[in-house]
Amino acid sequence: MSTVLQSVPFGVDHARIDAIYQREVAVFAAARPRSAALVERGRRSMPRGVPMAWFSGFWDHPVVYAASGAGATFTDVDGIEYLDFNLADSSTFCGFAPEPVAEAVARRMRSGPQLFLADENAIAVAEELARRFGLPKWQLTLSASQANIEAIRLARAATGRSRVLVFDGKYHGLIDDTLSVLNEGRVTPEYVGLPAGAPAETVIVPFNDAEAVTVALDRRDIACVITEPALTNTGIVVAEPGFHEAVRAACTRTGTVLIVDETHTLMCGFNGLGGRIGLQPDMVTVGKAIGGGVPFGAYGMCEPIADLMSEPGSMPAASGAPTGEIATGGTLAGSALQTAAARAALEHVLTQEAYQRTADLGARLADGIEDALASAGLPWSVDRLWAKSGYRPHPERPQNGADARARFSSPLSAAMRVWLANRGIWEAGWWSGPAVSCATTAADVDRYTAAFAELVDELAG
Repeated sequence: MSTVLQSVPFGVDHARIDAIYQREVAVFAAARPRSAALVERGRRSMPRGVPMAWFSGFWDHPVVYAASGAGATFTDVDGIEYLDFNLADSSTFCGFAPEPVAEAVARRMRSGPQLFLADENAIAVAEELARRFGLPKWQLTLSASQANIEAIRLARAATGRSRVLVFDGKYHGLIDDTLSVLNEGRVTPEYVGLPAGAPAETVIVPFNDAEAVTVALDRRDIACVITEPALTNTGIVVAEPGFHEAVRAACTRTGTVLIVDETHTLMCGFNGLGGRIGLQPDMVTVGKAIGGGVPFGAYGMCEPIADLMSEPGSMPAASGAPTGEIATGGTLAGSALQTAAARAALEHVLTQEAYQRTADLGARLADGIEDALASAGLPWSVDRLWAKSGYRPHPERPQNGADARARFSSPLSAAMRVWLANRGIWEAGWWSGPAVSCATTAADVDRYTAAFAELVDELAG
């Protein structure tokens, strides 16, 4: 079991947690021989036996190989069905295989999914994103990570500065500019394999600390602040009243570009969580769910930043001389397959009605979690973020990433997750919280909360 972030959970004995984990992981492994066999076969051609390391590293229980997904459920290769509250790490908010997207993708595949040319659906997608997020000009990418890379590059071009300010506890994708952490007061690379010099361009301050933002920006060497409307990668940490407004004001005063990353918070509202709480960024980055399951990312920008892209620079000379072009784009970005999928998702799945329904279901989920904890006598806090809920084994909600880490228990999270998986509930990872999708029903939520109530009763003894 992981030894990361092992704080003491309120009201639960560590020996009981370990006993539950050991029992449940044995049950889990015994029930999935086909997955185990595929992992062993996969090891001959893939590290860890999986095509992407996260498929192995995310969970403390054995690897699962999937077979199919439909609506709010998926089935593994051993025939076990799971009700999904992880939403494939936020990417399947539309549900698995939403019919309008599936039909649009099938049509597009028959007409050529990749043309390396613009198609009319791209205009419809950009127009709809502009309508929802209030920024007039958009570019499409293959992922939210790529969207953040390009947004940061544009911010550097706009300001002539190189440094990037992020918040402790953030996540903006696997990009060098943001994969740094505070380590005993020093900014260091978050993972092995990152450039040793990358942290020199990164400033990290606590979320909800407007004064720290102001002090950092007053040096006027920071190109952009990139933030989520609420932290979602270390549990849920919401912004205190006035925090985002103070960040906006500091950015405006110092000529710093404000980038809001809505990738994980798209599920919170028709125009993201930022739209719900009235943020006014210079740029917005999105991804994951808008593609309806097809790889997708995009970023929107205000007119002054868009003007930097209005005229193309010269193509690289044979000598490799510098050009006037900002480094953006990719061969498969903005493909006809992407635009067909995103248009179908935006027009037919991610509707105003869907967001109202998922917000109601998210409240129902949080209510059920609260009721279960109260019945079990566990003084834990519960998070509410429209379609997303969460809980942590501590009575106080965190104000920043350090608070969140101090109030988390990795062994407890691992035991709870495998317990739920053995009962057909696919829980979110420790960094997030359970969420509903456009395909989730009230009965699905009630099934989750009933299982959760049984689980916390056993934990409480």
